[in-house]
Amino acid sequence: MIARMESQPLPLTGITVVAVEQAVAAPFATRQLADLGARVIKVERIDGGDFARGYDTAAAGLASHFVWCNRGKESIALDLKDPRGLDVVRRLVGEADVFVQNLAQGAAARLGLDAATLCAAHPRLIAVDISGYGAGGPYADKRAYDMLVQCEAGLVSVTGTPEQPVKAGIPAADIAAAMYAFSGVLAALVRRGVTGRGGPVEVSMLESLAEWMGHPLHHAMHGGTPPARTGLAHSVIAPYDAYPTADGGRVLLSVQNDREWRRLAERVLQRPELGSDPAYATNAARVANRERTDEFVAKALGALDADEALARLEGAGIACARLRDLYEVADHPQLAARERWREVGSPVGPLKALLPPITLPGGETARMGDVPALGEHTETLLRAVGMTVDEIAALRRDGVAA
Repeated sequence: MIARMESQPLPLTGITVVAVEQAVAAPFATRQLADLGARVIKVERIDGGDFARGYDTAAAGLASHFVWCNRGKESIALDLKDPRGLDVVRRLVGEADVFVQNLAQGAAARLGLDAATLCAAHPRLIAVDISGYGAGGPYADKRAYDMLVQCEAGLVSVTGTPEQPVKAGIPAADIAAAMYAFSGVLAALVRRGVTGRGGPVEVSMLESLAEWMGHPLHHAMHGGTPPARTGLAHSVIAPYDAYPTADGGRVLLSVQNDREWRRLAERVLQRPELGSDPAYATNAARVANRERTDEFVAKALGALDADEALARLEGAGIACARLRDLYEVADHPQLAARERWREVGSPVGPLKALLPPITLPGGETARMGDVPALGEHTETLLRAVGMTVDEIAALRRDGVAA
């Protein structure tokens, strides 16, 4: 028998993170740290806070981006252009393990909140600068929104149909940078545990997404041609696409080798002769005859409803999936069976949220804290850095804290 491990504290319990952050890249990175037990103090502008708070009102009156990226944090609202507000951040950083910022290029340095400056003053601090294009080079000062970086990194060039390139439907550049910032912090914490020293971490959206472009980038650089845009189809494998079913659904299937093609032909298409026909027997032949190959598959699946089509494909050992909309994802039976949904608190009441995908041994569960209101923790944090009631009142009166 395998002994059950005793429940352990979350891995980042005791770690304090201060973040001067906005939009998605830095907030999504620090949310991962919060979920793993870190205390994350989010520094926001007094005039509306993180501008992602105003993107929409789709999450029961709150912005969907903000709800997604900011649970489990403490919010303090400060005017960093006022020396008193900046002094509060410096006091917080002096007690922190990690500092993260994704301000516009040069803004953190002007405030003395760039990684190099802070790490020189605090040798144990891990300080992360997240930017669009990096600190140097001709693009350093360019504005870098997610869609723009998707274009610069080439993602848009390989996404879409032959006629129309499209951006990804999620902020892929932001997410890529966030996850490299997250893993960079974890690596730096491990190093600090060995050496006793922190240090700067730099992550750019362009470099993060360019790394994710590895397969098509290498295909183009070393093969001489970029992969073609093929919509839901695969550029070098056939059949590999989504096909309509009789009930209005769409089922995607992927044939990875010629043995699977023969099984598909016999057990789903009910055309066993196609398995050995030279025009379709190999993947190269099927790609060359993609239109006709897809016609065979579409005809067979189009006579079935989605459930029956999936059952036949599964029975034949063919990889397949249902093309789901977002409502169907929210009700996905696998997520339900694995109990991946929780509720988190927010200023408008409880909201559903997915557990983070890192599942830890020992039975500990991610700390999915509340989504904070703007400045919800300002007074508590000001008291924590040693400010008196009169000093706090003065900051509020002068519009330095909210």
